[in-house]
Amino acid sequence: MRPLPFPYPDRLMTLRERALRLRYNYIPDHLIGEILTKRWTDNAIPFAVMVFVVAYFGSHIPGFFKPSSLSDSTRQLGEFSIVVTGLTIVILGGGIDLSVGSIFALANFAAVGAFFVWNQPVWVCLTASMLVGLVFGCINGYLIGYMRLRAFLTTLVTLIIGRAIFDIMIVKYNTAIQTSSAASDLWDFIGDGSVFGDAVPNGPSIAVACAFVFAVIAHIVITRSRPGWHMLAVGGSRRSAHNAGIRVKRTVFLTYVISGLCSGLAGFLIACRLSGAGPGTGAGLEISALTACVVGGNSLGGGRGSIAKAIMGGIAVLVMMNGLIRLGYGTGSNQMVLGLMLAAAVVLDIRWLKNRHKVLDEVYVTPIHHQMGDTQSALPGSGSPYALNNAISKTDYIGLDELEGPEDVILDRDDHLYCGTRHGEIVRYFAPDYKRSEVFAHTGGFPLGLAFDQAGNLISCVGAMGLYSISPDREVTRLSAETRRTWTSIVDDARLRDPNDCDIAPDGRIFFTDSTTRYDAHEWALDSIESRPTGRLLCYDPKTGKTTTVLEKLRYANGVCMAHDGKSLFLAESWACRVHRYWFDGPNAGKFECVIKDMPGYPDNINRASDGTYWMAWLGMRTPSFDLALRHPGMRKRMTRNLPQDEWLFPNINTGGVVKFDETGKIVGTFGDLTGVSHPMVTSMREHKGYLYIGGILNNRVGRYQIPDANPNWTGPTAYWGAAK
Repeated sequence: MRPLPFPYPDRLMTLRERALRLRYNYIPDHLIGEILTKRWTDNAIPFAVMVFVVAYFGSHIPGFFKPSSLSDSTRQLGEFSIVVTGLTIVILGGGIDLSVGSIFALANFAAVGAFFVWNQPVWVCLTASMLVGLVFGCINGYLIGYMRLRAFLTTLVTLIIGRAIFDIMIVKYNTAIQTSSAASDLWDFIGDGSVFGDAVPNGPSIAVACAFVFAVIAHIVITRSRPGWHMLAVGGSRRSAHNAGIRVKRTVFLTYVISGLCSGLAGFLIACRLSGAGPGTGAGLEISALTACVVGGNSLGGGRGSIAKAIMGGIAVLVMMNGLIRLGYGTGSNQMVLGLMLAAAVVLDIRWLKNRHKVLDEVYVTPIHHQMGDTQSALPGSGSPYALNNAISKTDYIGLDELEGPEDVILDRDDHLYCGTRHGEIVRYFAPDYKRSEVFAHTGGFPLGLAFDQAGNLISCVGAMGLYSISPDREVTRLSAETRRTWTSIVDDARLRDPNDCDIAPDGRIFFTDSTTRYDAHEWALDSIESRPTGRLLCYDPKTGKTTTVLEKLRYANGVCMAHDGKSLFLAESWACRVHRYWFDGPNAGKFECVIKDMPGYPDNINRASDGTYWMAWLGMRTPSFDLALRHPGMRKRMTRNLPQDEWLFPNINTGGVVKFDETGKIVGTFGDLTGVSHPMVTSMREHKGYLYIGGILNNRVGRYQIPDANPNWTGPTAYWGAAK
């Protein structure tokens, strides 16, 4: 057992500490870690590359940003983006398609040949191009998906065969194509027209419009539909996807079919734009498209990426290729730069994927300077109002060795006792002897704070999940899992990460705490080391079904308890060692004041007492070493980086107790277990008919202590809701 704290001498903040406060409290370097945790940060690098490439070539090429120049560039971009989108879908599914260039060229010839050689209408030309893409996509998909051949070798073979067929057909029909007199206004409109017609001559082309629509549809399918999720799952791990019941072979087959169709559509569009085909059509397209996908940040390993990234990579690659040509560099320079970009992107992808968690470990934890106030001693015989005794060292045990982590306890009108366990269960022990028990409900998460509403529903804060209600017939209903997001927050603070304790106002509103918005419940030690005020008090209104944020910027918001007046509540701020009172109704509505501060213990749950006062749990005791560490944020940061977690310095939580205070915050009683045998940790206590029932999140039992001179008839449900009807 760690020693209880001794009184702290008065101390003025030094100039150095003022500088530390300015450095660590007002420079928001914690935002770096929060940004790196977001998935959209993966888009930052391809976006920066795209902006740099466009800015560089735009400043070095005369007339780069002229409408006519942009119109020509975007027509190429439309066709290229469609191919890149199809290839991205294959890569996300864990494959690779090297045949997109030859499919593109064959689709181009199919459209040109059908129009100029065989004089077919435009819709037949489009059908011919799409059929070419479909056939090759099906061949690739069948061989790779169903026959389980290697994607690289298979698509390399279809690349060679497709290019050979194209070269043969070009040699045979090139003269007929060049001398054909076929013409069509629709053909010319698709190739050279604007979506807005003659009204905007340099407006978006048909190719750009098609690319945009297809990209949006692909993005929605991948991110919002079951087939898209299956595709990402297969790309992440085919074995796991198979074990989860996903039809892996069919999913892989479909990715190649989609890629083939995309190349077929792009081949038709370039046929309309150029009205011809040549030996160089589609040559090297597979390398350019692959580079665009990878430069955009899509992982070659599959399962990670997006269409938006691919489009950004496509813009960067196409602008770079055209820019080098317009600056006078030859094809060899283009290929060399493409190779360098591809190599750099692959190395960056592999290294970042491997080391991202290490970077986050280095930068995410950002402690601030916090000076705890001087406190009175909790040592026995010190004469302090906080001086603990040994009163609860000997109690009756309920559920000894049957429970694991009863963080909160509560009793109903029939005297039955309820408590949560870390296995996601709420257990009910039957009165009067509490020997017989049953699992009352399964919540799926760790049930923490408990409260009964007027209808007898058991309300519980379930760690990392939200606020839940369990009806008397054991139906579990989620009431809330989020609140309104703060506009300035980088992390998603709408999600409830650590819902902790709850209580219910006379009108049915449920006030509950979310201890921190930066860490999950099991990471409480990091939150204490960081000591940032990210906790908050929330309110769920059953009339509207909405949750609102009432108070924020609290250092680990914890216990909450309705005052006896029914118009205010008490709120524990654990890492600050203080208790606040907040008026939510009546003439003082909105008033917020600190009623207890600088306690020697860390407060947890608060509950009503029968004599008009309040019970408060101390989950642990302050120590001089950690109080000193709070004034040295740099040391705490180095500690989390360089030491194993079992050697970290964080709040002492293996010695606690129970404190009793009145309406003004005056301490009127303390109860401790100096042996640490019965209650090594106290996170909650509940008075019921003359007994105090004690819970602890690290305990394996519930303690039952007989309170001297307590009202033997007083119960919580009666105090809140009156006698049973």
